[in-house]
Amino acid sequence: MCWAIPCAAAMPEVTNGKCWSVYIVRCRHNSLYTGIATDVTRRVQEHRDGILGARYLRGRAPLKLVGQWAVGDRSMALRVERRIKRLDKGAKERLLARPRGIAAFLLELEPEGGTVFAEGSAGD
Repeated sequence: MCWAIPCAAAMPEVTNGKCWSVYIVRCRHNSLYTGIATDVTRRVQEHRDGILGARYLRGRAPLKLVGQWAVGDRSMALRVERRIKRLDKGAKERLLARPRGIAAFLLELEPEGGTVFAEGSAGD
């Protein structure tokens, strides 16, 4: 199951495909890769096809998208990605088990007086 929070739910003011998402892909040997994109479906397919894919993912197919969260602008996506990448595997698995837990990351990163996240989820 992949948990997703659509851009429209998380960041209604972001338009024209400029909403950035953080995503997690599970690799063949159960390792996890975290990345960012404005179009997660396209980006994961690029990883699968080996086109502009991350070097880490080469030879680690099959790849399965297991989580994605809309976070707003590129700057915020990079901050969330960096924070997730610093987690150990167990913490990443707990995040995937409770996908709304991403809100805690965003609350710690949000600018004073600003809202960068609205709760919501959809599974596929």
